[in-house]
Amino acid sequence: MKIFNEGEMDIFTKLDFNPVFYGEVIAGANMPNLMYMTTFTNRAFRDAHWKSFGTDPDWDRMKVMPEYQNIMNKNDQRLLYPPEYSDF
Repeated sequence: MKIFNEGEMDIFTKLDFNPVFYGEVIAGANMPNLMYMTTFTNRAFRDAHWKSFGTDPDWDRMKVMPEYQNIMNKNDQRLLYPPEYSDF
């Protein structure tokens, strides 16, 4: 959670990931767990943002720091699409 709260979230903001929410899961079998939702107009836009995240200088600096090595073991992604009646 520290990497997200002390820099990764700032990179999301800087790169206009358009966050809906960020949250630390407080119960369940897969603890610790971080969950967040961001929005993009389409998949190509999303992919471009993630590419920019992967090459961001702040991320390059953070991802090699010793305290952040081997901290993630699973990335579960869900792509959601609004229904036709949605305003978004």
